[in-house]
Amino acid sequence: MNTVVRRGARLGVGLGIGSGTAVIELVFSLLAGIALLLVRAWPRGRRAVMRPVDACARSLVDLERHRLRTMLDERVSASYEQAGALRYLATRWALGLFGAALVLTALIGAAYGTFFVYAWAIIEIENPGTLAVATLGGLFLLFLSVLAFFEIAAAEGKLARRFLGPSRQEALERRIEQLAVSRAGVVDVVHDERRRIERDLHDGVQQQLVALGMLLGRARRTRDPQHADELLRQAHEQTSQALDELREVAWRVYPTVLDEAGLRAALETVAERCPLPVRLRCRLGGEPPKAAATVAYFVVSESVTNAVKHSGATSIDVRVVEDTRTLRIEVTDDGKGGADLSGSGLFGLARRVDALDGLLWIDSPPGGPTTITAEIPCE
Repeated sequence: MNTVVRRGARLGVGLGIGSGTAVIELVFSLLAGIALLLVRAWPRGRRAVMRPVDACARSLVDLERHRLRTMLDERVSASYEQAGALRYLATRWALGLFGAALVLTALIGAAYGTFFVYAWAIIEIENPGTLAVATLGGLFLLFLSVLAFFEIAAAEGKLARRFLGPSRQEALERRIEQLAVSRAGVVDVVHDERRRIERDLHDGVQQQLVALGMLLGRARRTRDPQHADELLRQAHEQTSQALDELREVAWRVYPTVLDEAGLRAALETVAERCPLPVRLRCRLGGEPPKAAATVAYFVVSESVTNAVKHSGATSIDVRVVEDTRTLRIEVTDDGKGGADLSGSGLFGLARRVDALDGLLWIDSPPGGPTTITAEIPCE
């Protein structure tokens, strides 16, 4: 229930903002139409007018795309045609003004629905029954308005996709291509993980076990009891080191705490094991789906590891926030910057995120700071 209320409030704010942009789009459409009408028969003048018109249209459309994505949970392609952008702006203003009427209706309903709270302070109540009817009517009007928010938000998304694309056929073709690429990426990630595990076992655990075997062999062959005790002591220390190394390899493969205690506990363990101070801020409404939680864990773990090894940072900030549909991760360090997403570690993370239709990008100017951001769908 709280989720529905929060989303309804966010949609209301989004529609309210959309009513303001609708007025701007109406004025833009009128002025652009008049300007193009005046130079219709003058090719050079038409080209001169179209340049600022196209630039302004692209700015307005990008603003609408941002509003649709952040406030209405509707994603629209960025690869749209300019003619489609103009047609979209010429029609969207009407829907935007209708959304403004809905927001106004919801505010009126909220005012009447809560009138009983402050009515005694502004008027003398003579008929409580009338007050009760007005309150119930206001709450009912608010309820209907909020339901309409969801429909108008969906209509906004459909209108944007109708003019900005992609079409259903294009979307299906693009989706098939993305699935083929992500499938190949998943296979590559699995192979990379296997190679990394083999390398860790060969360079770490295997070397520890070989040294352990040599120590035990020397202890068996020596005739000096004192020397034998020293060799056994060293063998015992080598056993502890080998076990620690094996635990590290197992932890890097998959942390059992993720299954036992959830994502928050797994991230807290990453922060505790890091040699640098890590500030962890984790706001989760509940436990994310297992696939999303696993990818989120590896994004944080690998980003922290890269910061420790390569950035020269003195502190790391990790922020994980979940809304109704997306898990957003930000890992920031105060190191020297210059990180590259094409590097093997970060590229592997990008493929992990892409396999869940998520997004990963990096901001790492020379001199720092470096911020790695990932958005992972939770549906």
